[in-house]
Amino acid sequence: MTPKTMSTTTGALRDIRIQDSFWSDYIRLIRDVVIPYQWEALNDRIPDVEPSHAIQNLRIAAGEEEGSFYGMVFQDSDVAKWLEAVAYLLESEPDAELQRMADAVVDLIAKAQREDGYLNTYYQLKEPGNEWTNLCECHELYTAGHLIEGAVAYWHATGNTKILDVACKFADYIGTVFGPEPGQIHGYDGHQEIELALVRLYRATDEERYLQLSRYFLDERGRVPSFYDREHEARGHTHHWESDFMIKKKSYSQAHAPIREQQTAEGHAVRLVYMCAAMADIALESGDASLLKACRNLWNNIVTKQMYVTGAIGGMAQEESFTLDYDLPSDTAYAETCASIGLIFFAQRMLKLEPDSRYADVMERALYNTVLGSMSRDGKHFFYVNPLEVWPKACGVNHVYDHVKTVRQGWFGCACCPPNVARLLASLGQYIYMTNDSTVYTHLYIGGEADLMVGDNRITLKQHSELPWQGNVQLGIRTDAEKGAMFTLALRVPSWCTSMHILINGVPYMADIDNGYALIRRTWMDGDRIDLSIPMEVLRLKGHPLLRETGGKVAIQRGPLIYCLEETDNGEHLHRLYVGSFQAAETVFEQNVLGGVQVIRMEASRLSDENWNGELYASNVNSLFEPATATFIPYYAWANRGEGEMAVWVRER
Repeated sequence: MTPKTMSTTTGALRDIRIQDSFWSDYIRLIRDVVIPYQWEALNDRIPDVEPSHAIQNLRIAAGEEEGSFYGMVFQDSDVAKWLEAVAYLLESEPDAELQRMADAVVDLIAKAQREDGYLNTYYQLKEPGNEWTNLCECHELYTAGHLIEGAVAYWHATGNTKILDVACKFADYIGTVFGPEPGQIHGYDGHQEIELALVRLYRATDEERYLQLSRYFLDERGRVPSFYDREHEARGHTHHWESDFMIKKKSYSQAHAPIREQQTAEGHAVRLVYMCAAMADIALESGDASLLKACRNLWNNIVTKQMYVTGAIGGMAQEESFTLDYDLPSDTAYAETCASIGLIFFAQRMLKLEPDSRYADVMERALYNTVLGSMSRDGKHFFYVNPLEVWPKACGVNHVYDHVKTVRQGWFGCACCPPNVARLLASLGQYIYMTNDSTVYTHLYIGGEADLMVGDNRITLKQHSELPWQGNVQLGIRTDAEKGAMFTLALRVPSWCTSMHILINGVPYMADIDNGYALIRRTWMDGDRIDLSIPMEVLRLKGHPLLRETGGKVAIQRGPLIYCLEETDNGEHLHRLYVGSFQAAETVFEQNVLGGVQVIRMEASRLSDENWNGELYASNVNSLFEPATATFIPYYAWANRGEGEMAVWVRER
């Protein structure tokens, strides 16, 4: 098969070079620490953490070693996501040693693949002959999807056709197994992912059958009678996990209704946003208005009724799921890292469908807060769960908090989140800009250079950004066109600012605002410069009146960052701190705190227990308050200074 030339509206990573005082450190961390650390984890060479065995499983399946399968049924996906992250790093900056290591993984994957194209070490080693008998629970197509995504990314970065051939061979085999024809399986996977991957494979190869297979899986979901029930009956009513809830509770995997009829976010949060991202992809490729409408409905429900202020989603530990509108507890929040990453995927695809700053605002919120906060500053410890309030003394005692970790972990038995973080941050350049024939959209203010095609014009956009600490941004334009390049530069006006001041070559400019973007249409000449001043006031956010958790409380935001209180700065019993309704805030950049962060301080009051005499409840005790100072740090930086209390929402007097 002959691959087509890759081109997307977001630009190739090799054409986008991040050079940013904030984000460059994280890209280097991914390259120098996270990827090598995760390679050691995949090879079971990190002491005192949960073993992975993922590489070992592949070696056994390839016939290189003896042994048995170990790990989760979807263990192969960790290797695929690692390979995808490596691909993005290699596309951004060649590294011969890293590529040699990844090429060896490609060879291993190809060797483990069956002659007919099938590849899944769990079924090849542990349950041969039972392939495709338990799609509801066992993630076969999910694992296949991650392999395909990693393969497309690695081929695009390196030109390695062996891994692309593996992906195409597997996808072609899947296309013979699934579909509407007699003798094919009329079904879909329990965990959406194959749908995203097949669209990427279609874009890489221009083979229409991959796009149609992706659409088939989406359209089949939620039909009656239930596919899950049919396959459950066919295998004698057995189930893979301890209970059969995945089979019985159709909303868990968004199989309770056809996708176009789903109005609210239901079930497992990661599965929902992965599905939505695929729906948006298909809507973009096909022009399907009904799919776009369904995407809008689900997006609006998520971000207006079921999203945390940190950009996290999925509030319930049980089933890692959404619950109901306005149910967003802070201390028992699940808020899986992968769910926020999936929300970013969804947001980016909605931006391709209809550039609107509300999508980019959510993308930025999830990126700077939950995703960044899930990884420690050393790149070797991770949060799977991202609560907004932590009381360490209760964790391990009150079992309602059993899922909450007060410090980041070295690895996980279900290690989906760390490699997901790596592949997102390694591909960060793809989320900054978007182009069409006449417009360059700037979604994120992240410094660096980008070579972009706008219509027939190739330009270089050089950005210098002082975010997230200061709201100063400069953009310079380079073009070889003698008469300049005519296009519109669309600059996002972030939701956290009241206005954005623009200078073009030092002259104030009043831009028209459309869907949250300041539009500047002109003939741009080589050397033109745009200066942006984006006010970064300290905001006191309040929750909707129907949010029970946030009543009488405020959250602090400055720029794209949500802030929190930590015990290290404020002492224990954070629930006793109150800030005044109109209390002035002091912002100070502390170079020696957490690698350099903007700290916010406010005068506050601390509820005293001085006049309590041992009663648990009393009616005749006047509340006494002591003067205090509340010190807030960025939420992403919490839990990097040892174990302690943390709170995003603080009481207001």
